[in-house]
Amino acid sequence: MQTLPIYEPVKRSAFLDVYRGSAVLLMMIFHLCWDLRHFGFIEFDVYSPFWLSFRSLILTLFLSAVGWSTYISLNKTPHAFFSFWQRDIKLLISAGAISLATYLAMPNQWIYFGILHFIFVASLIIRPMAKWPIACALVGGIIMVIYHLTHWLQFPNAFATITHYIPLPERTLDIVFPFPWIGVVFIGPLLGYLNWHKCPTPNNLAISILAFMGRHALPIYLSHQLILFALVAAFKMLLMAFS
Repeated sequence: MQTLPIYEPVKRSAFLDVYRGSAVLLMMIFHLCWDLRHFGFIEFDVYSPFWLSFRSLILTLFLSAVGWSTYISLNKTPHAFFSFWQRDIKLLISAGAISLATYLAMPNQWIYFGILHFIFVASLIIRPMAKWPIACALVGGIIMVIYHLTHWLQFPNAFATITHYIPLPERTLDIVFPFPWIGVVFIGPLLGYLNWHKCPTPNNLAISILAFMGRHALPIYLSHQLILFALVAAFKMLLMAFS
């Protein structure tokens, strides 16, 4: 009698967790600086080259990890395609929660297509192709080259056009445009093909913290700004009370 195969859960990659955790840490630093700026502790232009590059680095780490982890899961677990739906539902609910929370807090700047919304859509797009990492990387590389060397994938009036025909705010706290970022997602599977996730990681407290943050990136993303904003606000109130 033929027995049903038993599939063991995919063993997590410590290196990939640290990689993703590094993105989480940088994101927290970015948002802490934004909070400090909001309450007048520091001053800087969020659209300056430094901060735009800082945000781009965070997005690159997060989005390359999306394609990378998809490749690993599809190649280690035969039926991983169907198991992705649990994660998809979590992402969809989380993205909706971010939209609702920001709409209630700041209706003139609420997030309707931020990083979580983009990751949800990008995960669906990359999944059918992630088993062919070289082809994915070629597509991603072509997208990146076209975007940075031509104007073909740059749509400067797209945002204004969308907000003109759809009742959305002209300003938003966070938005991720499809290009060039879908190209970064497509490059991600190549990192898995090159076995970057098998790179050894040092055994120390800092690495352990980053790995923990990488394993719990979604709940940290959903909660960290509430905590940071409240702490900075409380500190501001204390200073005003004793001044």
